[in-house]
Amino acid sequence: MHVGDVPEPSSTAILLDVRENDEWEQGHAPGAIHIPLADVPTRMGELDPDADLYVVCKGGGRSAQAVRFLLHSGVEATNVDGGMVAWQQAGRPLITDDGRPASVY
Repeated sequence: MHVGDVPEPSSTAILLDVRENDEWEQGHAPGAIHIPLADVPTRMGELDPDADLYVVCKGGGRSAQAVRFLLHSGVEATNVDGGMVAWQQAGRPLITDDGRPASVY
């Protein structure tokens, strides 16, 4: 899915960021949920099964792996094409944990 088509995170739409901690700390989408890729199998119970799930990483590779795993586990999920790099290029907001504007490298 193109980043421009991803809805704002809400009670009905979850943006799951599967990047590593240091990547998350550089900048992430407001309202996103952070679960590193390696932790998805043990933490997928934290995700609302009734919400639309959009998965993002830096460029799209790790999020595609997460989506394959989630779909295989019976959880509907959509990969965000181009990841946070495309998110930033599209002018979508990026923040740090303390709410300051951020960038993705």
